[in-house]
Amino acid sequence: MKELLSILIGSLFIENFVLSKFLGICPFLGVSKRRETALGMSGAVVFVMGLAGMCTWMVNAWILVPLHLEYLQTIAFILLIAALVQFVETVLKKTAPPLYKSLGIYLPLITTNCAVLGSALIHVERGYTLPQAVVYSVASGLGFTMALVLFSGIREKLETCDIPESFKGMPISMVAAALVSVAFFGFAGLVLPG
Repeated sequence: MKELLSILIGSLFIENFVLSKFLGICPFLGVSKRRETALGMSGAVVFVMGLAGMCTWMVNAWILVPLHLEYLQTIAFILLIAALVQFVETVLKKTAPPLYKSLGIYLPLITTNCAVLGSALIHVERGYTLPQAVVYSVASGLGFTMALVLFSGIREKLETCDIPESFKGMPISMVAAALVSVAFFGFAGLVLPG
């Protein structure tokens, strides 16, 4: 249990995919203008990352390793993640059309979100058990959520601030993202990652 808690805290704060590993930056910058879309995208990413963590662990442990096909991990994981994203996209289209429409192109981009693939490759590389892999994947998705929601609040606040013309838009967003990232480096050493 202590090991799972360590993985959880490490994934949320110390090894945050967006703020420490700089993975998943495309949706981080693209969907973080409004809190509602940030929450919708985050929910989809957490779901896909958790499910992908479980499925990629099983595919790796039960198919690729026994058949000595470990060199196919990246390709197999990308195909699996693409199928999961298609599933999420179909479900959102049927159950939450406004959210589906507001996420636009960023929803299919979860397929190529390097945070999702990175999570799968990292837990395999570290030799996590199935419960550890699922906790790592879900916690990584929750870390992505935390970064995205935090940054969406900052970007909403920046819209009402008096900012020099040359810094409006993406430049001030990048400065704010860098400052939030630097703040998260303060968590380094809190817990040794799994």
